[in-house]
Amino acid sequence: MDACTAIVGINWGDEGKGRMVDLLTENFDIVVRYQGGGNAGHTIVNQYGEFMLHLLPSGVFRKNVVNVLGNGVALDPEHLLEEIQILQAKGVEVTPDNVKISNRASLLLPWHRKMDALEESRLKEKQFGSTKKGIAPFYSDKYQKKTVLAGELFYPEVLHHHLNDLREWKNLVLTGVYDEKPVTEEEIDAWLDKYCKPLMPYIQDTSEFLMEELHCHKQILFEGQLGALRDLDFGIYPYTTSSNVLASYAPIGSGMPGVEIDRIIGVVKSYSSCVGTGPFVCEMFGAEADRLRQIGGEFGHRTHRVGPIDLVATRYGVQIQAATEIALTKLDVLSKMDEIPLCVRYRLDGVETDKMPFPSVLDKCEPVIEKMPGWQSDISGIRTWWDLPKEAQDYVKRIEDAIGVVIKWISVGPERHSIIRRG
Repeated sequence: MDACTAIVGINWGDEGKGRMVDLLTENFDIVVRYQGGGNAGHTIVNQYGEFMLHLLPSGVFRKNVVNVLGNGVALDPEHLLEEIQILQAKGVEVTPDNVKISNRASLLLPWHRKMDALEESRLKEKQFGSTKKGIAPFYSDKYQKKTVLAGELFYPEVLHHHLNDLREWKNLVLTGVYDEKPVTEEEIDAWLDKYCKPLMPYIQDTSEFLMEELHCHKQILFEGQLGALRDLDFGIYPYTTSSNVLASYAPIGSGMPGVEIDRIIGVVKSYSSCVGTGPFVCEMFGAEADRLRQIGGEFGHRTHRVGPIDLVATRYGVQIQAATEIALTKLDVLSKMDEIPLCVRYRLDGVETDKMPFPSVLDKCEPVIEKMPGWQSDISGIRTWWDLPKEAQDYVKRIEDAIGVVIKWISVGPERHSIIRRG
């Protein structure tokens, strides 16, 4: 078995990566989150119940699996502590033995969420659709070298002076630009006591830990957040996240920059969904969209936009993620459709293309739709490829041919066992 594997999103995020990590961790020793923060969730259904994980790696439900939050993560102590407590209350073991936080991960500070909400409010109709979890202000500050590393919690004198300097700088913006009240030293001290100190037992040099485990031939799984089209450099900029979600960033964000990834499992949903604003060429509207949204359970804090599978965007996502194999999720959602639409090309200024256009012109693109026969039967109980209806097999093979990568897993339900292993 290959030592290092990444599971990443191919489209706009929300593809079902968490359920795949939860499934495949039976074969791994360590799961690492290497980027992003609490701005997206991985839904997992297992014997403990249904969970939405925002920061904890999805391997946390597996006994004997160690879960690592790498240096590339936007570490929100408040939300992470809450997440840990929710799982512990449900009987899930979460201790410093099976959850470890990099001492080089930067802390997402209280003013980051405040700045996020204030800026979206200022932008009004031009806003980017932020989750208001502080991610963009956090990464902006990180690249300005104005964040606090988790390891600084062990050096209180250094931390005190560092935070006061940052607080003074940030208050200039809060009071001068947004006309807000300044953050006080007492507020930060209370935040440290309540949310950061309980996490200190989990913090260590995870780079050293990971390299030692790799040397001992342990199997490591890198868990990506969001999808390729939300990547800061190669996504639909500026409607992206503020970090690099690509598998190629996993060694850096995990603290193992010299390590090679042997397998990259890309996750693709059987139809398209997009949470937030920005161009979404294949989007469906009206009753057809409402029906797909209802069957697929595409609801949350923000509107889930839906559409047919977008082969242009999916092919592009596969390429920039360098996916070696694909997991196709939610095929069961399409079971009641007479015909299944696919977005096979884009039409831009009257010319059809199967290549991903530059982000600036995506809003001008129109989808070119083809349809395939549906299978109109419940496939949620099927566990082998050959038991799938021919129409479902044809749909899967059509996607596979278009993206040029083998589809090895097909999920037909949210539960861990609702999977077809192919090839």
